[in-house]
Amino acid sequence: MLHPAAVGGETDGPGLRFPALRPGDRVRLVSPASSPDEAGLRATIATLTGCGFRVDTGRHALDRWGYMAGTDEVRRADLVAAYRDPDVRAVVASRGGAGAYRLLDDLDDVVTAVRHDPKPLVGFSDITYLHLVLWRRARMPGIHGGLGGPRGAAAVRALLTTDEPVVLRRDDRAFTAGLSTGGPATGFLMGGNLMAVATMVGAGLPDLDGAVLLLETERPPGLGLGFVDRQLTQLLRSGALDGVRAVVLGRFPGYEAYADRGWGLVDVLADRLVDGLGVPVLAGLDLGHGPDPLPVPLGTTAHVDPGAGTLTVAPAAVVA
Repeated sequence: MLHPAAVGGETDGPGLRFPALRPGDRVRLVSPASSPDEAGLRATIATLTGCGFRVDTGRHALDRWGYMAGTDEVRRADLVAAYRDPDVRAVVASRGGAGAYRLLDDLDDVVTAVRHDPKPLVGFSDITYLHLVLWRRARMPGIHGGLGGPRGAAAVRALLTTDEPVVLRRDDRAFTAGLSTGGPATGFLMGGNLMAVATMVGAGLPDLDGAVLLLETERPPGLGLGFVDRQLTQLLRSGALDGVRAVVLGRFPGYEAYADRGWGLVDVLADRLVDGLGVPVLAGLDLGHGPDPLPVPLGTTAHVDPGAGTLTVAPAAVVA
């Protein structure tokens, strides 16, 4: 049956939810961005199999074309095939990297399929681009996270198979944890990788009015504080953050001990977000790049309590 959100090219309606997966359900590994190595792909298959799922892979999951997993055409074809296959109940990105942003102008078939048959996309980093488009065009929630460690894998399985809310707690040892400020706030959780969010300004960034905005990134070799400052400033100057109700900050690996003329990343984040945006901020969450990150649903209701150091997120799955 056609979901109401399928009417028209865009949707402002409430978010979809997907049927919770059960043991033996099929998940498909695809590579919309960069190509994994064979050992990494085998490890991901083993992890998903250990979670009780049947696993197959997109036809072009190991293709290579420059730094991407095959041409735009074959990476898009694998996405379309996964979303059109009624036996596939979740789509898992084999890795991030680069290239998902090149697919965004021709995803009509994916959007149509997901509106008829909601199924989640699991991934982060460059996969943020796909999460943003699937939310903007179909109100399809996703899972920001991966399967790179036992803690994350167990949490991804729970997000796919249960309808329990997720409670994430601030790691007070994180170097950004002291940025937490303000009172409780509630909104829909959206965002992910900072570069993806910032570079979608003017190119299909969803309306963030009413959002709890998740941001995380890692420091590329040779780049400093300006890498983060430019992106946050672009978001502020564009008006994209008008109406954001709170910001939650994940990991920022590579910046822990980095300083430039007396400033570190904490100073940039405080200047641009705490002072510049003036909404509640919860920092120090184990989300994003780094060892064994935790996953979190995107596109569902989130409650932020900076004082208590907690982020509580409603499930995206529905248990029959």
